[in-house]
Formats: sequence, structure tokens, C-alpha cells
Amino acid sequence: MLVPQTNKKGRLNHMKNKTLLKILALVLAVGGCAAFIFGSMNSASAETGTELVSSATQKSRTTTTTTGTALVDPDELFTERDLAQEPDLSGAATIAVLDGQNVSITEEGVYVLTGTAENVTVTVDADGAKVQLVLDGLQLTNSDFPCLYVKSADKVFVTTVADSSLAVTGSFLSDGDTNTDAVIFSKDDLVLNGTATLTISSSENGVSSKDDLKVTGGSYVITAASKCLEAKDSVRVAGGTFTLQAGSDGIHAENDEDDSLGWVYIAHGAFTIDAGDDGIHAKAFVRIDGGSLTISAAEGVEATTVQINGGTIAISSWDDGINAARKSTAYAVLVEINGGELTIAMSAGDTDGVDSNGSITVNGGTITITGNSSFDYDGTASYNGGTIIVNGQTLSYIPNQMMGGGMGGQMGGQMGGMGGRRGR
Repeated sequence: MLVPQTNKKGRLNHMKNKTLLKILALVLAVGGCAAFIFGSMNSASAETGTELVSSATQKSRTTTTTTGTALVDPDELFTERDLAQEPDLSGAATIAVLDGQNVSITEEGVYVLTGTAENVTVTVDADGAKVQLVLDGLQLTNSDFPCLYVKSADKVFVTTVADSSLAVTGSFLSDGDTNTDAVIFSKDDLVLNGTATLTISSSENGVSSKDDLKVTGGSYVITAASKCLEAKDSVRVAGGTFTLQAGSDGIHAENDEDDSLGWVYIAHGAFTIDAGDDGIHAKAFVRIDGGSLTISAAEGVEATTVQINGGTIAISSWDDGINAARKSTAYAVLVEINGGELTIAMSAGDTDGVDSNGSITVNGGTITITGNSSFDYDGTASYNGGTIIVNGQTLSYIPNQMMGGGMGGQMGGQMGGMGGRRGR
């Protein structure tokens, strides 16, 4: 069993806060006045939150936690060419790979890649150009460098039209100052689409973009010692079938230079994610509008803001099913559920189905949680619609079971119930 990490921003302090609250709950229970005092505490946190924040920060947080926040405009996320699954091969060039012979593409165009070879890197170095790489039964195995390397381009499309496979088996070498640590590594915008299956095996990361990564179709089987799909600015998924096995995160987006970036958007797709850390991790936000997701991970979904508007999501977790924690100053620490079918099964121990270091809003959907602690929040809870089922019981409020099971869990549930009813 993997030990959940505690070095993520906010998680360690949050666990300490929960431990202190557990002790306080037991002390108050002995005095017989727990319900009254907890109610008063919850009323105070509804106004200020658990963290002490400046009025300017609180004002910013309030404006960004409005119900139904449009984190992105889906109509602006994908172009027609992004969504086209069959390439236009008129005028395309065909390249058959050979062992040990690297391929360099320096001009805009469509290139069909075929054949089986070892230690071959297809490098795109075409500044400002749009390049489409069509994988037609391509089989590449490298020992220490990416199979596909986008060094410079406006945008590169990787379109799989016949089942293909790419693998890197050993430690990655750097390209100067560039740490090329993925089987498909791109410094610029990258789009994955197509009509066939692409299988990727990596000693580090599967697919990495230092800009935006879009996936709009095709089937992907990715096994990676670290992350399967990662990007600096955003990961955007409009469709496809994904089987992701990651030593770290299944899907990861993080920008250390601009914390308004580093987000994940999922409109459609079928996902099976088995991850050692997070199924889906974003520094800024995760928005799920649809699709089918089955996630087994330490944490299912983690970001500053997590917004679920639709889809069928099943999470098995041994830390938190969904976790909102302060990673970005540009968004509210919030879990917002507006629709969809969400099922969360938690392992025993100090685990939470839905954990927010800020607030939780439920406007719709069906949420079914099995475990010792269903909801845990430090701010406020607002229950405006939808169905909440905890351990087989339908609730009319959002509990705050930070104390876990038994007497403490019941007290926490009562406290959360008062906060939830105030939020309605």
C-alpha cells in the first residue's frame, strides 16, 4: 500500500488542523456543551473561513465562488482542426523509420510516419508552423530520448490512424537546458487525436507539453513511472478512450510562473486511471462537464477549484476522493458540484470523500460516498439541490465529519448539518 504524500501545499497543515479539532471535540463532549459551541464556531467560520484572510482577499474569494462560475468557455477551447479525427492526406509526405536514423521535420505540412525501429527520434523544429504527424502503424522504442520531440512549432497534431506504439525504456537525456522527460515531449501546443490506439510506455512521463495539451479523439494506453498526461498551461479533453497507469499522477497541469494557468478541462471521454498519487491534479482548477471516469488513486481529483457539472465519476481513494486546496491565488478554494453521478469509496483511516480547505457548494447531481468521513470543509457549505447519500443514508444537508466515525463523526455531522441548512 502506498503511503499518501503530505508534502503538497496545504495538505500537511490541514491534517494538523483536523487533529486539533478532534481533540477539541472530545474535550467539549465531556463537558456536555459541544453542540452549542460547535454551532457557534461554524457560524464564525461561515463569515471568515478557517484561515484568517484580509478583507481584500476575502472579497476576491467571494467574487470567485459564485455558484456556476464559468471557469472557461468550452466553445473557445478547441478548433475545427483539433476536433478532426481523420487527417487530410493530400500532399502528405510519407516517412518510413529506420533503426538509429533520426528524422528532422523543419517545414509545415502533414507527415505520415510508418515502420518499426529502435533509437529513433522524430524532431519537429519548424518555428511558427503547424505540423501534423500521422502515426500509421508506427512502432518506436528508444533507450534515453523522446520518440516524438517538438522543439519548435506553432502547433503539432499527433494523429493515430493505425495502432501504434512508442516507448522509452531508460533514463532520459537532456537536450541542453531542456529536460526532455516524456515519450512525446513538446515545447509548444500539442494535439492528440485520431481513430486508432496509441500505446505509450515510459520510464518517466508519457506525454508532456510545455504549453497546452489537447486530446480530442483516439484511444490511449499509457503506462508511466511518473505522469501519464501533463501540461504546463492546460490539459483539455474533448473525447477519447484512456487507460492510464501512473506512478505519480494520471493527468497533471501546473504552471509555476502563472498560477492562473495549470488547469484541466474534460468535456467527454472514457477514462480508467490507476495512479500512485492523484488521478487528476491541477494547480488552478479542474472542470468536468461530462465523460466516464473510473479513478483509483491516493486522491481522485485535486486542485484549487474543483467544479463538476456532469459525467459519471467513480473514485476509489486512500486519502481524499476530491480535494480542494490552496495552490493558486487566482481561484477560490472550492468544490462545486452542479450535476453528474459521483460515487466515492474511501479506505479506512483519516480519509475524506470530499475535502475542501475552503468551501463546498452542491447545486445538483448525485453524490454517493462510502467511508468514515464523507465531507470535510474549513469554510462554508451550501446545499441547494441534488442528492447526497452517505453510507446508504440520504441526507438533506452537507455534513462536516472531520472527526471521522463514531461519536466524533456524529458530532461533526451535526455541526455540518447546521452549516448546510444555513447555506440552503
